[in-house]
Amino acid sequence: MRAAGAGQPLTSYNLGVRGQTSADVASRWERECEPRLSPESDARVVFSFGVNDMVLADGRPRVSAADSAANLTAILRRATERGWTSLVVAPPPNADAEHNRRIGELDAFYSEICAAQDVPYVRVHQPLLHNQTWMRAVNEADGYHPSAAGYEEFAALMVPYWLLWLAEPGSTLPVVR
Repeated sequence: MRAAGAGQPLTSYNLGVRGQTSADVASRWERECEPRLSPESDARVVFSFGVNDMVLADGRPRVSAADSAANLTAILRRATERGWTSLVVAPPPNADAEHNRRIGELDAFYSEICAAQDVPYVRVHQPLLHNQTWMRAVNEADGYHPSAAGYEEFAALMVPYWLLWLAEPGSTLPVVR
């Protein structure tokens, strides 16, 4: 793991569930984090969701942009109340141009919410949307999850911010535009 290689001690838990929406995450995240995040530790939580919110079901997004934004707002407020430092990573693009348009709108909402709550937000959607390696890797796979080459592009974009965020106890980053 790159954090350990950079001298940052880290224990991580991936609590992602494929296909879940922000509403699903909002209903379970705290219950799942609580036993893993000791009050004595520098507890931090990374959130990244939104792609599944913007998937159409019966001609409408599974979760409206307004409801998705409200879910993120509530999650971040609760994390702050618990004393858990948060980082939010934008939903990445996929192979569907119209879906990416909806995600792009959600990305703007998420950015505003994070700025208002002083939570760092890493905007990966637009850079990856214009990254040929990422888009090729997504298109050659299932349209949503890229091959290793795509994930390397994601990591190259994310890691500098990740390491800054981990550098100091309770550290924060500016919203990455």
